[in-house]
Amino acid sequence: MDIMGLMKQAQAMQQKMADLQSELDGVQVTGASGGGSVSVTMTAKGDVKGLTLDASLLVPDEKEILEDLIVAALNDAKAKAERAAQERMQDLTKGLPLPPGMKLPF
Repeated sequence: MDIMGLMKQAQAMQQKMADLQSELDGVQVTGASGGGSVSVTMTAKGDVKGLTLDASLLVPDEKEILEDLIVAALNDAKAKAERAAQERMQDLTKGLPLPPGMKLPF
């Protein structure tokens, strides 16, 4: 592909990524840990929208366990959000490869 073709492809990809950024706020995923005792709802853009936890976890001596469960739920939600964003980007670009040097915005 010649330089003009690459430039046109890069411009089209930049527009698609800008469109994707605005769409990702509408995609929400939920990550869970501890058999669902802690769940985090996050947008595919990475913004946390909610945290739900089982009241039985609110035990003063179990702070470290609760922190570990929350971190696990956040990591699960983040992984799901990244997959959702990647899938949406693939849909938007119809699987076209990114131009050299261009990176995804997430």
